[in-house]
Amino acid sequence: MKKCPYCKIDVGGDLKKCPLCQSKLAGVAGEAYFPKQTHRKIQSFLYKLQLFIIWTLIIAGIGVDFLFDIRIPHFENVHYSLIIAMWLIAFEFGIMSQFRRGGGSSRKMTLVVFIILALLSVTAYYFDFLELTLNWICPVAITGTMIANFVLAMIDRKGNAMVYLLTNLLVGVLPYIVLHFWDKKMPATWIICTLMSVILFVGAIIFKSRSVAGEIRRRLSV
Repeated sequence: MKKCPYCKIDVGGDLKKCPLCQSKLAGVAGEAYFPKQTHRKIQSFLYKLQLFIIWTLIIAGIGVDFLFDIRIPHFENVHYSLIIAMWLIAFEFGIMSQFRRGGGSSRKMTLVVFIILALLSVTAYYFDFLELTLNWICPVAITGTMIANFVLAMIDRKGNAMVYLLTNLLVGVLPYIVLHFWDKKMPATWIICTLMSVILFVGAIIFKSRSVAGEIRRRLSV
């Protein structure tokens, strides 16, 4: 057992410093009281490794693009390194948001989907496939997100069904409203997406009405 020469106390385990005065302990260490969390060290190393790789790619891409002036054929006016940097930084933001406590599965998933669609739209604008992205990829991805939210609402046991319902309604209806004022001719895919939003919203209320009512009373304290 180790001893502190200043506090005159015995300290068990394998501590190197005194818990009171932080002085170096003397003596032979005993068995550790708590097991070492090696998995956290591995996770921390893997996170730092991928962070190093991502910043290496960003710096290398910017260097090749601006210093060596090497561009993609047929897209010589596009600085692809900035688009790559945008995607990689968003990827890091997505990882941090997934490991952040709170927020709920629905909010995290919906936020990630919208960030990806926003980045994809910017990329599509510069690489000439914006119409395909807005008319097909976006509504299909949003419809898939709403279906996932509906499934999460059905299996939720923590009293958060209303969060899924409101998320579904906003995800499906809000883009339709924006596109309606932007372009009077709405693609069929967005109309189907909006209809799915309302259908899933009504279905979730029918199947989870008691849970939603209890959640409203709990949140409003009534």
